[in-house]
Amino acid sequence: MAPVENDRGSRARRRAATLPDLSRYGTLAEYNRKRHFGVTPEPAGRMRGGGEAAGRPLQFVVQKHRASHLHYDFRLEHRGVMLSWAVPKGPSLDPSAKRLAMETEPHPMDYNQFEGVIPEGEYGGGTVMIWDRGVWAPVVGDRLGDADDVDRQLAKGELKFVLLGEKLSGSWTLVRTRGERQWLLIKHRDAHASDEDLTVTRPRSVVSGRTMAEIARAAGATPRQLAQAESTDPPAVRAATAAAAPARRTTAARRPNRGRAAVSRRA
Repeated sequence: MAPVENDRGSRARRRAATLPDLSRYGTLAEYNRKRHFGVTPEPAGRMRGGGEAAGRPLQFVVQKHRASHLHYDFRLEHRGVMLSWAVPKGPSLDPSAKRLAMETEPHPMDYNQFEGVIPEGEYGGGTVMIWDRGVWAPVVGDRLGDADDVDRQLAKGELKFVLLGEKLSGSWTLVRTRGERQWLLIKHRDAHASDEDLTVTRPRSVVSGRTMAEIARAAGATPRQLAQAESTDPPAVRAATAAAAPARRTTAARRPNRGRAAVSRRA
């Protein structure tokens, strides 16, 4: 018999697959219909006004997400929402590495702040890390583009852009390869291109500095979710975390119970 957790995950996926596509009712309708906001800590979907028109830099975020499988959610701000692609192997700085990127439903901009655990049985249940974040801009020829340029490039199936993040920078492109949702994320050859695998060399959250296991543990993940999160941390990180655990326990054991001492003094 399959574990109960797997049954709940399967039910969530079946429910998401059988519900009608509501995207025609609003950019975030698809995002909202897949989630129960009384259960999941994810933010409810709401639109934000056009920051592009105000000249504010556009946000991007990459969230490492261990759901049914590990992937990296690559998100670009556009017209008040975050356009989203799931990249199974994560972004690569190597221009020869063309990474599959499956387009998913747009997410609210508030999601850029989300780091934690989606409960089991909920859509996308698992641990989420803010792996990278920064600003981005579309590129048209030798100039930076605007929202209309983004619309035209997306319709054509080739979005060119630059990133300025804490881990990812330089020139990139997203190219549609099949159907409406299958794309490739490709790094251009520039000063930021490299053969370094940032998913291994820089695996921690850019917001909290935590590993996936530390995020899962702090958010009260189930044992299965904690094990899954830990498995996505690079071996060197897992070893360092395990080595530090006895020291943390020893420090905690030696720390005086100040509340008990205060009671003793008052007595």
